[in-house]
Amino acid sequence: MKGIVLAGGSGTRLHPVTRAVSKQLLPVYDKPMIYYPISVLMIAGIRDILIISTPVDLPAFERLLGDGSELGVRFSFAEQAEPNGLAEAFLIGADHVGGDSAALVLGDNIFHGQGFSTILQRAVAQVEADKGATLFGYPVVDPERYGVGEADDSGRLVSIEEKPAQPRSNRAITGLYLYDNDVVSLASQLTPSARGELEITDLNLAYMHRDQARLIDLGRGFAWLDTGTHDSLIEAGQYISVLEHRQGVRIACLEEIALREGWITPDQTLELGRAQAKSRYGEYVMDVARRAGATG
Repeated sequence: MKGIVLAGGSGTRLHPVTRAVSKQLLPVYDKPMIYYPISVLMIAGIRDILIISTPVDLPAFERLLGDGSELGVRFSFAEQAEPNGLAEAFLIGADHVGGDSAALVLGDNIFHGQGFSTILQRAVAQVEADKGATLFGYPVVDPERYGVGEADDSGRLVSIEEKPAQPRSNRAITGLYLYDNDVVSLASQLTPSARGELEITDLNLAYMHRDQARLIDLGRGFAWLDTGTHDSLIEAGQYISVLEHRQGVRIACLEEIALREGWITPDQTLELGRAQAKSRYGEYVMDVARRAGATG
């Protein structure tokens, strides 16, 4: 499965901050926002990741991430000149996806929960084996603000509505989507909305009408955070700060994930930590490497 992080848009809800820098490069406590969605793909076992952003912001992402080889992954980059809808990611990334299945995660979404990697890896395996689409739902108190999904007892998606006045469930559709290889052709057949955008809801409906859409419920014990406003950005940083201080871990530490997956060695991890040694993040990476047997 190939991965795509959509990190475009103008971040107007975060102006004036985002007039000078991409929203997905803003810090969420101790690391750039984009680390969090990248970490989701990595813990799912995905190593080939396309970053889509604006022509102005792409060079900054390239400076931050490089080609990914130091993490044992591959980063590539592509432009979305205008915010033409989430589903356009699959047209932009058609060559990247090739003949594989694809995972799309939005660059301003943060996921955290016990056992999340197991859930993701099982979901990836199911898409690859059974085809179709897998979406992730999260219970919210104000579902009328979101795209809302309803599933039957088997997890099959039976309805999906965008910001419904009378929601049929309280399951908001999160910004993480898994699709089989048909996603590229289905996205190319979508009709733009009145705003001229290729809507992700329309893509999901196409799979639902094929009876090939599943909804996994992320319930108790999980956190799904959207960092699109000043308040939600602060709240996300506070959430990460509290967990990291209390548990002594670093959430979305890309170096630690790569080490745990066996993509890099403890000694390589130690060198990545040393390159950031003046920060607590770098100290943590070095500690992780030494506990894993680094000899340097």
